[in-house]
Amino acid sequence: MTFPNPSAAFDRMLIMGNGGAGKTWLACRIAEQLHHPVVHLDDMHWEPGRYGIDRDRALRDEMVMAAAEGDAWVMEGVYGQLVNMVLNRTTILVWIDLPEEECIANIKLRGIQGGETATQFDGLLNWVAEYRSRTNNWNSFETHARLFSVFSRPKFLLSNREAVTDFADRLSTSINEAADERAQISE
Repeated sequence: MTFPNPSAAFDRMLIMGNGGAGKTWLACRIAEQLHHPVVHLDDMHWEPGRYGIDRDRALRDEMVMAAAEGDAWVMEGVYGQLVNMVLNRTTILVWIDLPEEECIANIKLRGIQGGETATQFDGLLNWVAEYRSRTNNWNSFETHARLFSVFSRPKFLLSNREAVTDFADRLSTSINEAADERAQISE
């Protein structure tokens, strides 16, 4: 896995994938390394403090576009429609495509969150399980595969947990090496 120059390509990274794939974990780890803000598409899609209640779409879209106008960010989410809206501002795309069983296990491990009910949690598990079978749906394997295929800038497909961890570790090494090179040049 070879990375482009972190100082340019990693300005605006977008991470997409199924629920429970590890998007938030990876985004937070990378954002910390790059000193970029993290943009969680969930925070824009859902009403604040009201899990399961969609935000007004016009307001949501406005918020996403405003976040995408930033010079540097790490954005993550499952929402293919929102990913599509910011793809032209994205400098690097990461698709975490883990088996649904791993995503479900991860969601079960983290448990109920954000005020969701047990019924909503069960619905989330079922929704994640249907990732590959959903068709004509923005939040599906089908859409993520299409978005990934048309993206012409640097992109990475991570298909197992080890690849996700390795990506974060190698990025850290790449950032450190670039910083060392800049320090040597300025001496």
